[in-house]
Amino acid sequence: MSTFPATGPVTLRTNLADSPSAKALKAGEIATPLVNWDFAGPVTANQGFKPMVREGKFTAGELAIVTYMQALDYGKPLVLLPATMVGRFQHQFFVCRKERSPMDPKTLEGKKVAVRSYTQTTGVWVRGILQDEYGVDLNKLKWLCWDDPHLAEYTDPPELVERAKPGGKDLNTMALDGDVDAVIPAADLLKNPEMRTVVENPDAAGAAWGAKYGCGHINHMFAVHKDLPRERPDVVSQIFDALKESKARAGLPKAGEIDQLPMGLEACRKSLELVTRYAYEQKIVKKHYKVEELFDDVTIKLGA
Repeated sequence: MSTFPATGPVTLRTNLADSPSAKALKAGEIATPLVNWDFAGPVTANQGFKPMVREGKFTAGELAIVTYMQALDYGKPLVLLPATMVGRFQHQFFVCRKERSPMDPKTLEGKKVAVRSYTQTTGVWVRGILQDEYGVDLNKLKWLCWDDPHLAEYTDPPELVERAKPGGKDLNTMALDGDVDAVIPAADLLKNPEMRTVVENPDAAGAAWGAKYGCGHINHMFAVHKDLPRERPDVVSQIFDALKESKARAGLPKAGEIDQLPMGLEACRKSLELVTRYAYEQKIVKKHYKVEELFDDVTIKLGA
């Protein structure tokens, strides 16, 4: 029995944030005669990840790349398109109190650091940066976490992760009170005058990282129900083209900047090779996925 109609338009219940790259698509400025978009996701896209992978609430939408890899681990009916929805250098998203300055990231070994969830994609990138660029032994960090993983089947490694006490201080308060040595914070804490980035000059560090590796840090990509490419490859092709066009109408990437929203397998490859390795090394996924394993026979060809 087919999941989608064999001909005509397909209605897709979609989780997609109001990002610059998605603006034109969500505003109806790009014709997609084969897709009826039901933009039913929450305002903040990451609030839709858990219902997407646990309940199948959305048939399409953005999904954190690490969450997607875990979805592969546990056989969730999703497949990835090589279309990046959120990408950024993550150096700026690791902060500490100013009085701890100067701080060499290496000095964090043996200390307690905090993040909303151990499996959060930003955290995976930050730990990868600490390991590869600053020689930090990740096994010597203790992570304090608040939220469950998006995948109910996954259990945080107990030797690395401690759960915050229910009803206690939230992440930002603990960071401000100095209860932890560093934190991957909620966005509002980044601008707090009492805080500083652990990595000095994070913009310059990000630019240097991009020059070294030739890519940015992929955070969210676009995924669809696994039956859609098999049953309606024409629909999947139109989705990809619409996402690519919406990004172009946003004027991205800007002149002289690295493309943080790559489209197509080869454009995404370098970033995906890194994040798949990091997720495996950090005990978040069961295997070290090859880039090609993230796609199916249809989606792997998009943008080729």
